[in-house]
Amino acid sequence: MADSTLVTGVFIGRVEDRWNGRPPSAIGKRAVRGPVAVGATGLDGDAQADLRVHGGVGKAVHVYPAAHYPAWERELGPNPRFAPGGFGENVSLPDWTEEDVCIGDVLRMGSATVAVSQGRQPCWKLAAHVGVEDMVLRMRDSLRTGWYLRVVEAGVVAEGDGMSLLDRPHPGWTVRRAAAALFDRRTEIDVVAELARMDDLDPSWRDDFAGRLARAGAQA
Repeated sequence: MADSTLVTGVFIGRVEDRWNGRPPSAIGKRAVRGPVAVGATGLDGDAQADLRVHGGVGKAVHVYPAAHYPAWERELGPNPRFAPGGFGENVSLPDWTEEDVCIGDVLRMGSATVAVSQGRQPCWKLAAHVGVEDMVLRMRDSLRTGWYLRVVEAGVVAEGDGMSLLDRPHPGWTVRRAAAALFDRRTEIDVVAELARMDDLDPSWRDDFAGRLARAGAQA
């Protein structure tokens, strides 16, 4: 991949009641044209409905590659959600994908410094938002998940700003490879052990791998 790219979209959302009888969501995002502050828990003005599973330090900013949307349209047909911002992401990039970005990558995003913490584990709200019943399974199977950033140093970001790679501590661990290991319960135990020890991987993913490692040890 190139060591730099452009931020081609910045999006924030507020909590809304979207579906009768179901919990609210902030997955519906709107584009922001001017600078937005980037703090420890995300973009200024962006909200999350259920902080138990969304947002927080390890999921401060969600990035989704715009390059994936044509593939979704080819597979599922035209859909207004198959466009930047349509999957609830905060930042859209034109070219980098999960195969280009690694766990722990330290990036300059606008004037902020951020690090890749984990891939996305989609939930039912994505399926409801796009109107595709099996969207969660499709995203997991395709590994077109996007990824989350934690904020190392606060700053601001705007559409048109640069994003550049500053450091890559785990060059063998693309987001795609880590997500494949998480979603596949047949992942080799030495791979599970390596990810369970990876400090740059968000604790929510590390804990999953650590639990699998412990269960494997108990069964040995």
